[in-house]
Amino acid sequence: MNGFIRAANLRVIDEDGKQLGILTKDEALKLAAESELDLVEISPNANPPVAKIVDWGKFNYQRTKQLQKNKRSAKILDLKQIRFGLKISDHDLGVKLKKADDFLKIGHKVKFTIFYRGRELAHKDLGFKLADKVIAGFGETVIVDQSPQLAGKQLSFVIRSNNHAKVKDT
Repeated sequence: MNGFIRAANLRVIDEDGKQLGILTKDEALKLAAESELDLVEISPNANPPVAKIVDWGKFNYQRTKQLQKNKRSAKILDLKQIRFGLKISDHDLGVKLKKADDFLKIGHKVKFTIFYRGRELAHKDLGFKLADKVIAGFGETVIVDQSPQLAGKQLSFVIRSNNHAKVKDT
């Protein structure tokens, strides 16, 4: 802004959006001072850099408001986690799957964690069968991002909705 601009020549735009052409830094600063406004470098990487004659306070306020608006409208996709034990009842599993389905419809990924207690660890295959049952419960509507993996006393896997599948470049 103003004296902190390093470029010798600038493509200058006035407060109405009209291009004034390529001017030296001193000429551009003089024009900005005459109209009692600031010279702000808009695009420093362009050749030559683009500078605009604007009211800095108003410009900064509008830019901040636009950034806030963009942040509000951006959809943040999370990884939601659902945990249950190896001895979960069919009804309780149904409730958990319903909640997972709600997450998937929004577009979130869901990480299922099946935890083993005590001697259940001797029957690791039961956890993998339960994981297959969960995945089969969703049918073709989901894609398995991370296949079931046993880590310590937890078996975990990640699924995502097929509707929000990423397009692969070919």
